[in-house]
Amino acid sequence: MPSQGTIGDRVRGLRLSRRMSQAQLAGPDLSDSYVSLIESGKRTPTPVVARLLAERLGCTTEFLLHGIEPRQRIDTELGLRHAELELYHGDPALAAERFGEIVKAAGEDNALLAAHARLGRARALEAQGKLGRAVEAYERLRREAAAHPERLADLPLTVALCRCYHRAGDVMRARDLGGKALEQATQLSLFHGEVAVDLAAALADAEIGLPYVEQVLTATGVPVPMNRTTEVLSLWQASIAAAEGEDSALAVQFADDALSAGRPARIAVQMAKVAMHWSQLSSSGADSALGTADELVTRATEVFSALPSESLEYAHSLVVLSRVHLRSGAAGEAGDLAAKALELLTDHVAGTVTASAYLVLAESALARSDGQAAPHLERAEELLTAAPVSGAVRDRTVAEVWRELGDLWGKAGDRGRQTRAYRRALEAVGVRSTVVGAVTAAVFAR
Repeated sequence: MPSQGTIGDRVRGLRLSRRMSQAQLAGPDLSDSYVSLIESGKRTPTPVVARLLAERLGCTTEFLLHGIEPRQRIDTELGLRHAELELYHGDPALAAERFGEIVKAAGEDNALLAAHARLGRARALEAQGKLGRAVEAYERLRREAAAHPERLADLPLTVALCRCYHRAGDVMRARDLGGKALEQATQLSLFHGEVAVDLAAALADAEIGLPYVEQVLTATGVPVPMNRTTEVLSLWQASIAAAEGEDSALAVQFADDALSAGRPARIAVQMAKVAMHWSQLSSSGADSALGTADELVTRATEVFSALPSESLEYAHSLVVLSRVHLRSGAAGEAGDLAAKALELLTDHVAGTVTASAYLVLAESALARSDGQAAPHLERAEELLTAAPVSGAVRDRTVAEVWRELGDLWGKAGDRGRQTRAYRRALEAVGVRSTVVGAVTAAVFAR
């Protein structure tokens, strides 16, 4: 366990335990008054002085400066890596527990390790959908980053907060934070790497900073990754085995290799989500953008199809691609893509992605005038009725699908169901009104 107290406390404690006076510890190289200042916390020893004092006190420089022995430090570093592997490739709840244990073990004497563990715990809370607690953790870390920039970088925290606030439904706060992060990234000319990719994803969700999103898409592309899950898990297990054999250095190396093996897929998935969202936004605009939208979402489907863990996103990308085909006039192809998406969605019955797939089938049927639209619209209505409403941004998505359902019921000639769908769209975003025409359009134009 790490030693408690300051550097001065450790110097004084070790000196007294060895029955040394300040003058004896100072020796010919230092003054006893300087030793007194170190012990009182009024001076911090330089690395050279710290090594000198450590030799005379019979401890390591690492322990004197950080209150932790080299073996303890490497074990803590290993714990951080295993918790990170749990976050990305295991159970986020267990990852949160492990990060929390590291925070307690590191203590205030090891502020850098503790800060990184608290950041990992915030990410684990976010991954579990515990957005309120995640926001609180990120906000504390952001204040700490402002006071101690040597411990944490502010930009990734701002991006994380933008993402969390948007998911929680506070769109204005998310856009404000996204704008601040965009300003920082632009000043740094940051268009590559994980931070740039995370920022592009957050901005695309908030529908701001789209020129930056486009630049990141151009710079990074949408690479199709290899599925290295087996390799990651094998390296992770090797790290655990090395740790059990008390070879901590080798265990850390295996853990680093496992994290490195998984990183390309994580970036590829993020970029595929950015491309998919970009396609949704651009395909709803001018027809001239349909070619780019088709290219980007097709690339996204290739990424998701290569990773079995991303089956829901694969289905979602197929629905987005089917909508692009609808806009292009290829109703038959759109219907085929939506049907393929539904085959992947058997485990995700009540959701907006599944409902949207049925809406594509309905719109495709309306375009072909084959009289099969109503069953698809009824199924979409059942799914939306079963979808939970929580007051977050996801409910805005639910509302938008309700509105689309209303539009399609109108095209099918059922005015009663059209009005009911519009009313449900308004209720999903907290608006209660008996006037559904212009009000519905105004709510979603914001």
